[in-house]
Amino acid sequence: MEITKNPTIKGLLEKIKKYAPNADLDVIRLAYDFAAEAHQGQTRKSGEPYIIHPLSAAHYLADSKIDPTIIAATLLHDVPEDTTVTLEDIQKNFGSEIAGLVRGITKLGKLKYRGVERYIENLRKMFIAMAEDVRVMIMKFADRIHNLNTLEHLPPQKRYRIALESLEIYAPIANRLGMDDMKGELEDLSFQYVYPKEYQRVKAIRDEKLAGKESYFEKIIGKTKNQLQQAGVKTVNVYGRSKRLYSLYQKLIRKDNEITNVYDTFAIRIIVPTVADCYASLGILHTLWKPLKGRIKDYISQPKPNGYQSLHTTVFSEGGEIVEFQIRTQKMHDEAEYGVAAHWHYDEFGSRLPKREIKWAKELAEIQKDILNKLSDLEEMKVDFLQTRIFVFTPKGDVIDLPEGATAVDFAYHIHSDVGDKCTGVMINDKMGKLDSELKNGDVVEVITDKNRKGPSQDWLQFVKTHTAKTQIKSNIKEQNNSTISKLLKAMLPRK
Repeated sequence: MEITKNPTIKGLLEKIKKYAPNADLDVIRLAYDFAAEAHQGQTRKSGEPYIIHPLSAAHYLADSKIDPTIIAATLLHDVPEDTTVTLEDIQKNFGSEIAGLVRGITKLGKLKYRGVERYIENLRKMFIAMAEDVRVMIMKFADRIHNLNTLEHLPPQKRYRIALESLEIYAPIANRLGMDDMKGELEDLSFQYVYPKEYQRVKAIRDEKLAGKESYFEKIIGKTKNQLQQAGVKTVNVYGRSKRLYSLYQKLIRKDNEITNVYDTFAIRIIVPTVADCYASLGILHTLWKPLKGRIKDYISQPKPNGYQSLHTTVFSEGGEIVEFQIRTQKMHDEAEYGVAAHWHYDEFGSRLPKREIKWAKELAEIQKDILNKLSDLEEMKVDFLQTRIFVFTPKGDVIDLPEGATAVDFAYHIHSDVGDKCTGVMINDKMGKLDSELKNGDVVEVITDKNRKGPSQDWLQFVKTHTAKTQIKSNIKEQNNSTISKLLKAMLPRK
């Protein structure tokens, strides 16, 4: 989704009216007028009037059909930070809900690069704000996406810093919140500034791979629609989309830079009304074209940790060309594209976010109070909370959410500190495994313990990934060492 060029308040009101006909457009208009007056005379580095920035961010959210209350707050989001107008003034004019959202984003403040301490403090504020009201992050992402679109007006060093932070912090948070569209925008806009040579290389690879294939994919999409229609399966939409550049870059790294091993450079999405239609569509595709072995993925029965649901299959289509299909319902599609933001789509207004979806954000807000003191802590937090997640299972079928690369020992400590301290072996999918074995998505893991074991091995610190495991192991080893020292001192004391 692109940032609107030459945004206007009239255009914004028209967008909102289309998806939210009963919305109070007067509030949006008043928020714009209020912000425009407050920012009067201020300009951005590009020379544009400052009001263009909040207006562009608001347009971006309107394109995602976000609740107009969030859009009104977005128009006002920089007023208390950059003008003489106060939060009290906003509350007086717009009420407590909009003022609360503006207060949340104001708490984050403007990012100022003044060493590690200031940077860490900004992140600390962000994690807490996210835990208190995740809508603040929706506003912050829109704010950041517009800023990334105008980075060329900043000095090179500042461009790089903002892009790197967007790539390493903001995009992974959007991913954890299931907001694939915003995550993709943040990644691709940052990619060109953080790794400019790789950006150009990957863009050239993708362009070459897809060159001249428009009519071919149109033919495949047409044939798919016809076959589904003949079989009595209704479709909401069938369309193609090319893979985002940063996502392609990451996949090329995993595939030894062999583009022939990347099957989803272009994928076809099938949106259908029901879950039953999803599975029926999968069967029809496999009747039509031969599927690639091992390339059928059922994320409906086993969703990804960020809530993503879809059926994926890769087939040998016309002329032996390999094509990936993604099949999902409209609800699954909205949640895949917009994640938590889908809960504030206007047609679902009033729905509340399931607590499990932001439980990790609250955990992050709590843990950062204790550990986020230096950049090495930040790297640990990136692994623990912002890295790609995997689902693994206990023998009873309980689902455990861990960072990618987590080991059997991380799993053990996630179950309970005693299980971690006493673990001596592990069964992975009914086979003996090593304690340092990296777990894979869908593994069934059973920890073998020995109640006589004194505690963890210091060697485990070399391979565990999670903060929980590292903290427990260090704490236990410290206790063991203190106990040993106490015994030695006691032995050295003269006997009475």
